Parts: sequence; C-alpha cells; structure tokens
Amino acid sequence: MEAAIPQQTARIHAIDILRGIIMVIMALDHVRDFFSNSPVDPLDLEKASTLLFFTRWITHFCAPAFVFLSGASAFLSLSKKKTKKEASLFLLSRGIWLLVLELTIIGFGWQFDIGFHTIFAQVIWAIGWSMIILSALIFLKPVYVGVFGLILIFGHNAYDYVKADSWGEYKFFWMFLHETNFYKINDYESIFLLYPLVPWVGVMAAGYAFGTLFKLEPAERRKAFISIGISSLILFIAFRGFNVYGDPIPWQKQATLWRDVLAIIKCQKYPPSLAYLLMTLGISILALVAFDKTDNKLSRFFTVFGRVPLFYYVLHIYLVHSAEIFVAKLEHLSAKDFQTVGLGSLGPHGFGLVGVYLVWLAVIVILYFPCRWYMKYKQTHKQWWLSYL
Repeated sequence: MEAAIPQQTARIHAIDILRGIIMVIMALDHVRDFFSNSPVDPLDLEKASTLLFFTRWITHFCAPAFVFLSGASAFLSLSKKKTKKEASLFLLSRGIWLLVLELTIIGFGWQFDIGFHTIFAQVIWAIGWSMIILSALIFLKPVYVGVFGLILIFGHNAYDYVKADSWGEYKFFWMFLHETNFYKINDYESIFLLYPLVPWVGVMAAGYAFGTLFKLEPAERRKAFISIGISSLILFIAFRGFNVYGDPIPWQKQATLWRDVLAIIKCQKYPPSLAYLLMTLGISILALVAFDKTDNKLSRFFTVFGRVPLFYYVLHIYLVHSAEIFVAKLEHLSAKDFQTVGLGSLGPHGFGLVGVYLVWLAVIVILYFPCRWYMKYKQTHKQWWLSYL
C-alpha cells in the first residue's frame, strides 16, 4: 500500500504576501507595454532614464519568484493529497490545463486576434510544462528534485553557444528547451517561444525542494532562508561582478559608478541567466523572511492578489488591453495606427511614465474588488474546479 503524504493544511502567509506583491508589480510591466510612449528599450543604458530602467527592472522579480513559489506551493499543497499518485495526477492535470489556458483564453487576451496567428509561449506556458515534469519528479525525494533543479539553473548557461539554427529541421526542439526565438509554423501561424523550458523547470523543481524548509521551526526556518538568500546574492556578485560565468552578455563599464551598478544588475531574462536567477531569487527568499510575521492592512491587501494569482492574471490581461483600446478610441486612432496585437501600438499617442503609473494604480484598484470576492468564494466553497483557477 502506498504511503500517505504528511498532512499540511495551514497556509503560509509570507508566500501569499510575496506572491501578491509580485502580481501587482507584474501589472506595472504590462501597463508599460501597452501604454508607454517611450520609443527606447527601458534597459538600454545609453538611452533610458534611471526611472524608466527601474520601471522595467523591478518587474524582473515577478516570473522567477512566481515560478519558484509555485514549486514551493506544490510541495505544501500536495501534502493535502492522500498518495503521491493522486498528487502526481493533480500536477499533471493542472499543468495541461495551464497550457490550454495559455494557448486559448490568455493568448486571445494579449492579442484579441480570433485567428491566433501568433502564439505567445510565456510564463503560464513555462509553469504548465514545469508542473507536468514535476508530476513525475515528485516520486523522488525532495532533495533529489532540488539537485535536479540546481543543475539546470547553474549549468544551462554552459550551452548558450548552442543555437537553434544548428539543429536544422529540428531547431524547434532547441527553442522549446533553451532559446527564446520566433518559429514560423506555416504561412499563417507562428509561435514566439519567450519562455523556453530550461531553466524554468529547474526553478520550479528548486522551489519544490525549498518548500520542505517550511516544515522547520520558525527560528530555524528563518536562519535557513537568510543563509540561502545571502549566499545567492554573494554568488551573484561573484559571477556577475567579475563577468566570470552565468550570463551570456558581460556587463560593460559605464560613464559613472551608478551606471556601472545598473549594468551589473541588467541580466538576461529570456531565457533567464544564472546571474538573473541568483539576483531575483536571492532577494525574494529574503523577502519571505521579512514577511514571515507581517500582518497589517497593506499585507492583507497584497494577500488578496496572492491567494488568487491565476484569476488575477487572466483578468489583468483583459482589463489592460481593453483599457488600451478605450484610450485608442479617445485618441481617434485609425485602424492602421491601432494594431491587433496591442503591445506598444499606442506609440506616441501613449503616456509618459507618470501616466503609466497612474493607469497601473487604477488597474490594481479595479482588480482588487473581484479578486477579493473570488478569494472569499474560494474560502467558503469546496468545488473541485476551484483548485484550477
């Protein structure tokens, strides 16, 4: 008879708070994508202002923290299942469901293109595939799952020199695994693999193993988190600061010391480099320590979003894109000016950073109310489908 999984029922509030914060920050990035009138890459140190740089850079924490916490939450939630087989089937079905969402409802929300001519494989794509793989990995001890994850995180940059074009007719396979690229399926359909599987599956696997630390006594857990977080940042400084390893684009010296710092923390996101993950996950893990005993109005505000992240994610895409269309109509943009894809299509008719931030705040306020309703609904209802949204 298969052994039962130890029960774990209490929610970890620090996870909900941090996840809520990163969801709110994530919306800033997408509002900037849809509404900014800036013609420059926000991470271009030769052209972008410091505020524009940080408006983009702060959102770098969202995907790594979300995927990592998804792994930790998987470990914690699977303890509610009676057997590992049940837990594995749940992860498998949820992963498949996320892929379906990404290719349909979420994909349509980004483009409002009923023909789905371009498929964007983004963070939900990466999480879906990672859960499918994790559904098999959970039959191993968590420590082995963690080792598997760390191997991918620390080792994948050794293959940065491998390019999809060298795979010939099989180039899609390498894009799927490790290269952000655009793949033309036929004359009418294409897929943009923004989130290749590696190392994201490793981030979730590492998060799954990290979830075991939540079983420790509070003082011991806090000590472990601080050690891991600080060690990650020390490794980041060592690898990135000296251009030793861990990012395919070495940082270049700038005109001032301050801009040197910006160059160092400007790490590759697509796919995420080792330096990028050490920086973002190190700070995120330390944030879990800071939020461990936090309970106030602000933390409860973020908790609302943190407890219904997928619901929030889908809603915010449709709200932001619809708001852009509304602004475009007010600007009386022609069909030629207003593209189907939506991202950046406002161009010079968009807003400066002040306007972007105001739209972002409005989006968060509007989304708070349906998210709070759905959070309370989940707390008082036990339908099976609630665990999938």
